[in-house]
Amino acid sequence: MAETGLHIFDKTLHETNIWLKDMMNELGTEDRHRAYRILKGVLHVVRDRLTVTEAQKFAAQMPMLIRGFYYEGWRPSDVPTRLRHKEEFLEHVEEKLADLRRGGADFDIEKATAAALKVMEKHITRGEIEDVIQQMPKHLKDMWPQVH
Repeated sequence: MAETGLHIFDKTLHETNIWLKDMMNELGTEDRHRAYRILKGVLHVVRDRLTVTEAQKFAAQMPMLIRGFYYEGWRPSDVPTRLRHKEEFLEHVEEKLADLRRGGADFDIEKATAAALKVMEKHITRGEIEDVIQQMPKHLKDMWPQVH
């Protein structure tokens, strides 16, 4: 584990690296940047589909560093978004990852999204994941691995 001299920073770096390693495993890649960008993009789309209160409860269970990039660019006055269908959700993820596409990255957006949702389920309590899923319309609920 990296040593920063502050336990809280060392802890969040360690926990964030675990999430990223899990993302890399799910994606079948060694590209840490890709894993980070996909996780961040999917987190943002999930966050924006939640009410402000639920988005905050969800974030409270994340390591501090992940919580920081989860909140990056958040506009609480614009949520929850009206995404109702899987295709709309995936389009928003694709928009969030446009910079990866421009960089020549080739990946299946649906599989990448499923990988991020699976990592979230692994690290967030079942009860909180169930609360998040309950805020989703049926077509979005079906995307979560827990539902299957």
